[in-house]
Parts: sequence; structure tokens; C-alpha cells
Amino acid sequence: MKECFYRFSLLYKFVNRIFPLVDAELKKYTTLAERIPDPVLSHQALESIKEKKFHCQGGSVYALYPGVSQKDMVHFIVSYQTISDYLDNLCDRAGVMEEKAFRQLHLAMIDALLPGESYNDYYKYYPYRNDGGYLTLLVSECKKFISTLPSYTVIREKILFLARLYSDLQVYKHLAPEIRECRMAGWFSNYLDYFPEISGWEFSAAAGSTLGIFMLVAAAADPELDNLEAWKIFQSYFPWICGLHILLDYYIDLDEDKDGGDLNFVSYYQNRIKCLERLKLFYQNSLEESAKLRYPNFHTTVVDGLMAMYLSDPKAFTGGREPLTAELLNRCGFYAKLMHGFCCRLRKTARL
Repeated sequence: MKECFYRFSLLYKFVNRIFPLVDAELKKYTTLAERIPDPVLSHQALESIKEKKFHCQGGSVYALYPGVSQKDMVHFIVSYQTISDYLDNLCDRAGVMEEKAFRQLHLAMIDALLPGESYNDYYKYYPYRNDGGYLTLLVSECKKFISTLPSYTVIREKILFLARLYSDLQVYKHLAPEIRECRMAGWFSNYLDYFPEISGWEFSAAAGSTLGIFMLVAAAADPELDNLEAWKIFQSYFPWICGLHILLDYYIDLDEDKDGGDLNFVSYYQNRIKCLERLKLFYQNSLEESAKLRYPNFHTTVVDGLMAMYLSDPKAFTGGREPLTAELLNRCGFYAKLMHGFCCRLRKTARL
């Protein structure tokens, strides 16, 4: 009963307290994006906010981590996720395929996690440059929050490692179709000895999640955070929880990625049975890892919430995936199923 109360109290606060804070932050950034002088950059900034709002909503669950200032944490998460989503659009939808341009843009993901006044020329190799200071402002807002964390030094190398992996992934996945697979395979082969339980494409999926960064940043609000707990968080989130997050995202996007010629890591499974088997494994391992952490109910709620959110998307029941989605839901625990029903209702009211 106590666990049930905690989980639904968390869910209630998430929707009724955190969602409005996210909306307020995105409204401010929408106003700024509308003022970007370059019409191409303005369009991509506005589209990234409009189409990927749920990224900020989902990530902001970490504002409910015990001991965190909810308002400040939402501001950081929305700022950082907005950088991520904006850069994704610049790499994917503006007709540019230059590797050095992508890498230079993604220095913003690194700079945002470093206190101090260090900024790069993010548009140095990009054909569109005049954003009126939009990207630098987003980076600056993240820096302000990062500089207040009492245990920043404990998490510094871990979040920078994750940010570099994320940036590498974004660079390689947006290259021309004829070279991107080869370049990605060369990249992830450098890491697989350290993660023998997963494939290269599963590693790539885990690298594409910002959840590990958000969780470590939330944990660093605790002045008593030690290196052992930080490592436990890192190892739980990467590759398992981060991998589950992005594999589910790619799972529901299989059809549209195929139609658009985009990379989809779930498509590399040899068949649907293998896909189902691996998604189940990532879910199970995520729950097991969550149980080892401080505040295990928080983390298991996040994991169940990922299943509920993605499998409540109507796309999960298209393309012949209905039996797989049904089996995944059947594999979910009691709370995940309840949250799935709740997410379905949120979608009907357009709140998700």
C-alpha cells in the first residue's frame, strides 16, 4: 500500500506540478525562437519545441528526485533537452550533412555541462549562423544550474562521458546514408569490450538517451553524494535504462523511419522474436538495476513509466507490431500496466 501511494503520488505531482513548469519554460523558449533572425534556424528551433515537447516532459520526471529544487531542475532539463532537440533538427532537417559542422554544433552539449564562461563558435562550419544568441543562451542557462551543484565534481566525468557519446552518435547517425553505418560501426566497436552483454546498435541506442545525464545531475544536488553511489547510478542507467528508453522510442518509430530512410536501431534485430526478447531483457535489467539504487521506488517508477508512455503511443500498435506490443505489456508489472492506462487517458486529452 505504501509503495502504491508513493508511485501514484509521484505520478500526480509529475502531471499536475511538473508539466505546467515545463509548459512555462517551453513558452519562454518559443518566444525566443520566434525572434531568431535567420528564418531557417528559427523554423528548426520552433519545430523542435513543437514536435518534441514530450522529450522535455519525460525528462523532467527527475525534478521529482528527492532533495532537488523542482523549478530549477525543470529549467535545467528543459534547457538542455531543448539544445538536444534543436541540434537534432539542424542535423536532420536542414539539408546539411557535413561531419565537422555536426561535431562543432554538438560542442554545445559539452559546454552546457561545464561551469564557467567557456563557449565555442557552434555554427563555425554550419551554413546558417545568425540565431541571435539563442543557442548560447540555452548553454548559459544550463551552466548556471550546473555551477550550483554541491557534488558536481563527483559526477563531472560521468556526465561528460555520456554527453560525448551522445554527440558522437548524433554526428555519425546524420551522415549520408552510404557511409553512416560504416562510420557508426567503427565508432561503437571501440566500446563493446566494456559492454559485452549488448550489441553495437543497442550501445548506440543507449548513447542516444539524456536520462543518465539528468539523473546524475539530480543526484549531485545532494552534498553527501559519494563516488560509489554515482557509479551505481551510471551503471544502472548506461546501458540499461538509457537503452530501454531509446529502443522503445525506435520501436514505435520503425515505420516512419523506414519510409524516411532514417537509421533505426530496432531494425537491426534479425527478427521480431529477437526484438521482443531484447526489449524484455532491457526492461528486466532496468528494474533489477533500479532496485540497487537509493530511492529504488523512484527509479522503478521511471522504468515502468517508460514502458507505459511509449507503449501507449498508437504507433506501437501499427505495422504488424500489435502482438509484440501486447506481449510487452503482458510482461509489464502491475504498476506499469496501471500507468499505461493513465498514459492512454493523457493522450486522449492531448496532455502527452
